[in-house]
Amino acid sequence: MKALQAALAAEHAAVYGYGVVGGRIREGRRSEARSAYDAHRARRDALVREVRDLGGRPVAAAAAYALPFPVPDSAAAVRLAAELEDRMAGVYSDVVRATGGERRRTAAEALREAAVRAVRWRGESVAFPGLAERAATASASPAPTA
Repeated sequence: MKALQAALAAEHAAVYGYGVVGGRIREGRRSEARSAYDAHRARRDALVREVRDLGGRPVAAAAAYALPFPVPDSAAAVRLAAELEDRMAGVYSDVVRATGGERRRTAAEALREAAVRAVRWRGESVAFPGLAERAATASASPAPTA
């Protein structure tokens, strides 16, 4: 449940972040930003249902989130979108590690989608999406459970 709640909290933040991206991104990439926004909303809503189905109380969205850097223009919006996707890949890698069966397959799909979107935003990829972000914390904390 802990990994699912963390994924839900991250999806809330991603939805917020894509609201910022959408407001700053140039016209030519707005449909890409809208598509990512919609994908994160859908994942968020699915996680809310899943947490409830497991008897939990879904973590609520914050009123606002601190951005990792200022986003005054389209170039910064693209960097923010890539950062959001990197963070989502990391969170979903935790869910993959902590779960099994269908839940694990769904998390692996979400990790893949985030990694693909990050590549599209950044223009380059990383060897193991979701793992590099967790390398520093993996040894310091136990694997989350769902």
